[in-house]
Amino acid sequence: MKNKTALKVEHVGVCFHLTEERIDSLKEYAVRLINRELRYKEFWALKDINFEIKKGERLGILGLNGAGKSTLLKVIAGVLKATEGKVTTYGKIVPLLELGAGFDKQYTGAENIYLYGAMLGYSRAFIQEKFEEIVHFSELGDFIHVPLKNYSSGMRARLGFSVATVVEPEILILDEVLSVGDAKFKKKSEQKIKDMFDKGVTVLFVSHSLPQVKSLCDKAILLEHGHLVAKGNIEKVSAIYSQKLKS
Repeated sequence: MKNKTALKVEHVGVCFHLTEERIDSLKEYAVRLINRELRYKEFWALKDINFEIKKGERLGILGLNGAGKSTLLKVIAGVLKATEGKVTTYGKIVPLLELGAGFDKQYTGAENIYLYGAMLGYSRAFIQEKFEEIVHFSELGDFIHVPLKNYSSGMRARLGFSVATVVEPEILILDEVLSVGDAKFKKKSEQKIKDMFDKGVTVLFVSHSLPQVKSLCDKAILLEHGHLVAKGNIEKVSAIYSQKLKS
């Protein structure tokens, strides 16, 4: 299992075009676009990223704010299209990026379970089968029948986490999701992720907590201004990252 590839990232780059002047309205934007008066400057959020993960490995993605970590995860998850290069995956991916990003605040928690589940690609029959398990894990109780507009941000995150983790993926993408809810739920969610690890799931993990990354991952890469500047075992890369934090 360890000698088989789960994910390969080859020469991946992501370029955004930023307008050079401030545009105050959609009308002004449309006029300038039609008249070809818009001036852009290129911003490469990622440039020439290359790495490979074997099945069962747990990769930490380190870097300061703006390094390109979340952009890279979105490309791998298929949420964002790379400008250049390619990503090859071998297995079902479950991305835990922006928990509850597809929720509708006017619907109840129960209705949002089906809505969010559909966005994640789960069938209605599967959600029906797992409904009680999702509600139980979220610890929302009778609040599951209350509209989401009355939920706290922690409650929404707990519901999103409970829906997203009800499946058993082959590749799991985590972006700052182990900080959801209160201390008790944080510990519970971290244990659920560790249970997935025990089943041999391949993991890509972003967190601002270096101790958390070191405790959960065996490999790491380090991004800086969109470039990959280090890769290897977790101790080696985290040591380089620690030095950069001090400088």
